[in-house]
Amino acid sequence: MKAVSTRRLPPRPSLESLVQRVDARRPGDVPPDTIPTGFASLDKLLGGGLRRRDLVVLGGDVGSGKSALALGIALRVARQDLGVALLSGEMDEERLMERALAIEGRVSMDEIRSAQLSDQMRAGIGAAAVRLRGLPLTQLPLAAADLETALARLERLDRLALVVIDYLQLVPPPAGSTGGQDEEMAAVLRRFKALALERQVALLVVAQLSRYEPGRTNPRPHLDDFGHLGAVKQHADLVLGLYREEMYHPGYGVDGATELVVAKNRNGPTGFVDLYFYRRWMRFEDLLDSA
Repeated sequence: MKAVSTRRLPPRPSLESLVQRVDARRPGDVPPDTIPTGFASLDKLLGGGLRRRDLVVLGGDVGSGKSALALGIALRVARQDLGVALLSGEMDEERLMERALAIEGRVSMDEIRSAQLSDQMRAGIGAAAVRLRGLPLTQLPLAAADLETALARLERLDRLALVVIDYLQLVPPPAGSTGGQDEEMAAVLRRFKALALERQVALLVVAQLSRYEPGRTNPRPHLDDFGHLGAVKQHADLVLGLYREEMYHPGYGVDGATELVVAKNRNGPTGFVDLYFYRRWMRFEDLLDSA
């Protein structure tokens, strides 16, 4: 009988380097592949923040503040000197900066547009402009002939950590696509996951809930609300849902109180965190750690 060798194989380089990184990490250190969102409660639940190479989908009812939260995360990530690209299907660069000024300056967009600003408001906008100037945040148009044409705009950007797509239903279809909308959206999500892996970024996609029924007993978003042949449930590493009780039970809850539901987390626990939405400023803050 042939003897079976008991010699151990040398560890794989990737495994060895991973063990070394884990061993060198100290309590409280943010892992090198992790991108803090700037919302402390969410980062704590996610083990430090979003992870590079992950596809993240953020959904909610119409008017719940999905785009405002996505922009808020983009701004907080960029303030850490991490590169952010935001592809928007609804806003050009001027409108995006107008909203960013409202968020950062705590001034409503109506007041900005009408120039009805007190000295305190003008000071807030001036300070916000200083903070925004020079941030590694690039706004790009989402509209294009096809999906690859839109994504090609990212090729000139280096040092990206986060890519935000606002929003899924406005993404151009893949070239030559002949399927229905659900098939197209499923193909788009698969491409986004591949892009996150290729570029080593966290890719955050804002999405409408195509199968949402707000009149049900519990209107909190769940995975099946996203539809698209279950592609979000299958391909996303992290799924977040926005829920503001005041939208469904006016007068019963605190205006602005928001639950951000972690409906799926491939790398950790699910649950929810408490945020507060200042609708006037389109600004979300962490209830436990306002910034």
